[in-house]
Amino acid sequence: MIISRTPFRISFFGGGSDYPAWYLKHGGQVLSTSIDKYCFISCRHLPPFFEHTHRIVYSKIESVVNIDDIQHPAVRGVLQWSDYTRGLEIHHDGDLPARSGLGSSSSFTVGLINALHAIQGRYISKEGLAQAALHVEQNVIGENVGSQDQIAAAFGGFNLIRFLQNGSFQVEPIVLPSQRLAELQQHLILVFTGFSRIASEIAKDKISNLEHKVTEVTHLSNMVSEAMNILSQPSTNINEFGQLLHEAWQYKRGLSTKVTTSAIDDIYNKAIQSGALGGKLLGAGGGGFMLLFAPPEQHQTIIQALDLVHVPFEFDNSGSKIVLYEPNGL
Repeated sequence: MIISRTPFRISFFGGGSDYPAWYLKHGGQVLSTSIDKYCFISCRHLPPFFEHTHRIVYSKIESVVNIDDIQHPAVRGVLQWSDYTRGLEIHHDGDLPARSGLGSSSSFTVGLINALHAIQGRYISKEGLAQAALHVEQNVIGENVGSQDQIAAAFGGFNLIRFLQNGSFQVEPIVLPSQRLAELQQHLILVFTGFSRIASEIAKDKISNLEHKVTEVTHLSNMVSEAMNILSQPSTNINEFGQLLHEAWQYKRGLSTKVTTSAIDDIYNKAIQSGALGGKLLGAGGGGFMLLFAPPEQHQTIIQALDLVHVPFEFDNSGSKIVLYEPNGL
């Protein structure tokens, strides 16, 4: 039995510049952190006593003979890519719901690739894990996804991720005084809007608009450097980070008509009226989790005003890891 644990992520700035259609021409960068909410993938060899070869348990249960018959796109894609033919039983458990803007799909893909290597007694580096997940999602499955989620899930931590025009990436850990990092975290609120969405559909619309949104995406990418300047100077009021989030949200809303809805706008406006300085929908948009920035003394007022599920969290530094390794167990 193998169990992998892979974190979800929060992206602060630079979203949009991580799509290959953008960064292969212009380069890109994002500022993001993984959090202490995880995707767990358990994987074991299926005993040869069943009519089916593979059993996959998530929100559905699939029992199939052939890999091509697997409905779950990530499981099918990873197994097709790996060319691993031995029968497997795969279970998924997540701390937070899927399709919520926290990179859960990529966390699943990364976690499954990690577990599949482990069950074969093979090690894969964080960079190799990210590259494999990128290949599976963008080329094997053919999803309309960016490139930040897979890297954030594989590496973990609070990072500046650069996307180069040659298709490669660089991960630069953010080094801050512990007090400054704690100050940032204490100003953040994570709430679930109650709306789920298909990120690939929204991303497809955004990608088709990129050539016409050069100004917006350039601004979003440049805000990564602005945010770093705010964080790296302890004398700078941390509230400027929240104000920059607000500005970035206005640009992100302009990337596609599918990024937000009137219901989402109502939630965001109510949060601002209740004391938030800024925020954003996480992920492609359209629903899922909303990140808000507010002085700690305003948090309870905002949470009560929104009347949504509030998810306390902390930053995570571990990345995807194998938490149970018993390769000879059933």
